[in-house]
Amino acid sequence: MVDDRSLRARLPENWRRILTTRAAVVLVLLVALLSVATAVVNIGTNAVGGPLEAYVPDAVRNAAAFTGALTGFLMVGSALSLRRGLRAGWWATLLLLPLTAAQGLLQSSPYSFPLVVLSGVSIPVLLLTRKRFDNSLSLSTTQIAAGAALVGVQVYGTIGGYTLREDFDGISTILDAFYFTLITSSTVGYGDVTPNPASVQAMLFTMSVLILGVASFGIAIGALVGPLIQDRISRTLGKMTDSQLQLLDEHLLVLGYGELTEPIVDELADTGHEFVVVTNDQEAATALTNRDMPVVTGDPSDEDPLQRAKIDRAAAVLVATNHDAEDALTVLTARQLAPGARIVAAATDRENVKKLERAGADAVISPAQLGGHLLVRSALGSDESGLIDRILER
Repeated sequence: MVDDRSLRARLPENWRRILTTRAAVVLVLLVALLSVATAVVNIGTNAVGGPLEAYVPDAVRNAAAFTGALTGFLMVGSALSLRRGLRAGWWATLLLLPLTAAQGLLQSSPYSFPLVVLSGVSIPVLLLTRKRFDNSLSLSTTQIAAGAALVGVQVYGTIGGYTLREDFDGISTILDAFYFTLITSSTVGYGDVTPNPASVQAMLFTMSVLILGVASFGIAIGALVGPLIQDRISRTLGKMTDSQLQLLDEHLLVLGYGELTEPIVDELADTGHEFVVVTNDQEAATALTNRDMPVVTGDPSDEDPLQRAKIDRAAAVLVATNHDAEDALTVLTARQLAPGARIVAAATDRENVKKLERAGADAVISPAQLGGHLLVRSALGSDESGLIDRILER
């Protein structure tokens, strides 16, 4: 039987934060999938029997079923935002959860009961984990342009279509104009709303909506799919994705990689403590990634890789390569970015211990000096055999 204490020792120190964060994300994702499934079932069966059956008109019940599917897809997006620790995703989810519960009640179907219950359970869980989602939303220029293009085309088409409604067959309300813009810009074109062939102005307007709509949809797809492809390439090249980096907290940061670093990484992997290696050695990064170890590829003495590795949230920083001069520069950079972090360094040459301390390291260990000390202690009869055997096994 495995000792419970050994299991707890192998867990990372922030395991409660990781567990509660993932629980909130899983719950929200389940609500999203259940919302879509419930809407599809209620649309297909038109089942009734809920507590509000006698008070909800058929039109409202049908509308709740159709919009339930849309809300479910929106919640999938908010769940992905929660996975990245975004505060915007937390607020979006907090607004969508009561909406899914209300839609479940308005559908007045026995199939909607699990959706209402799970939505109600998810709200207090989300409130209790509020501090877990504190990352700000950072949108690229392309993503902002994609969103602005989509909204702009819909506004342009809706207002223009409603203004020219007398030149169109099928447009009489603002909703008809929005519907016309949506099916035209998405190239669906059912043919139920068409410009009057006698109106050149209406035909030119339709062509402009079609061209602008296709362009905006193309930009939007590129902005959404592009980051996913980039994440996949990053994994292949031995880099951590942005979503993985956003979840880092109270981790150990290992800066650089060399012969001295290998036993450190193995020790951290055995203890189960969360850590990240920052190295500019591509072969080492690929090898570590193949062993499912987190890596940020970049020069550990540069600020950008350390900021990507969330050095401001790190519990401690380890610097141990075969080059004391590079380690000193790395320690200087790490101390500048994380003044309160504990920095431990290894000195290949004993005379460089003081230099690394002056660079900003809280503790500097000389492997050669430590090895000599242990050998002398063992030769004099001190019982250090267990520690020496463990070091030699490494």
